[in-house]
Amino acid sequence: MTSIELDAYFNKLLNIPAFDAADPSQNGLQVDNSGKNITKVAFAVDACLETIMQARERGAGMLFVHHGLFWGSGIKITGAHYHRIKTLMDGDLALYAVHLPLDAHPEYGNNSGLAKRLQLQNLQPFGEWRGMKIGLQGHIASDSGKGIDIEEAVKRLFPSGEKPAHVLPFGKKELCTAGIISGGAADEIEQAIDSGLELFITGEIEHVTYHTALENRITVIAGGHYQTETVGVGLVAKKLSEDFGIETFFIDVPTGM
Repeated sequence: MTSIELDAYFNKLLNIPAFDAADPSQNGLQVDNSGKNITKVAFAVDACLETIMQARERGAGMLFVHHGLFWGSGIKITGAHYHRIKTLMDGDLALYAVHLPLDAHPEYGNNSGLAKRLQLQNLQPFGEWRGMKIGLQGHIASDSGKGIDIEEAVKRLFPSGEKPAHVLPFGKKELCTAGIISGGAADEIEQAIDSGLELFITGEIEHVTYHTALENRITVIAGGHYQTETVGVGLVAKKLSEDFGIETFFIDVPTGM
């Protein structure tokens, strides 16, 4: 497949046009290649020099990321930004970026993937940002029907044993409801409180989140901005491979944030 064909595929799969008005990032094909046939696609969270170099070294024709190189208005191609662009072009490596559409997608999104891990049921849209709800809320499935404790919630969310960045266990011992917004959504804890949720899950939180959570008796799991956004790229990689037999691989460059 060419970059243009992959662009059309991802555009339709992730419903990218629906986010044009709300998402300041420039979703889609950000850097093209020479038009060559692409047989291998690398997936990563961030378009940084390290992921670009690894994608080149492993023979990818495209790098698909959640955080691209272009946001809102144009940016001068100087300094570190120049070296990233030059490394892409020298390697004839296309760059594809999908931000909010990858957070919000009901099947292949970060929040949907986390909700499935948590075994969240009766899903409803949650987490309004710029007029769109990009997260999910629902009831947590449990054998007892009385909810799960914080240790079980963490185990479900991070089945490979990853540790969340922060846990604020200020709510009920048995958690029955949760709201999820991946990445940086510290301010949206207020929406979780207003919705009467018992558990709020996001990527990164702020200093003031501690007191907000404590005073409102709500439990918070901040899984890490990076860690909560590895989910969607993995789901899209699997889908692409299933649909077209294209080889895919994930480049893991954790930031600890």
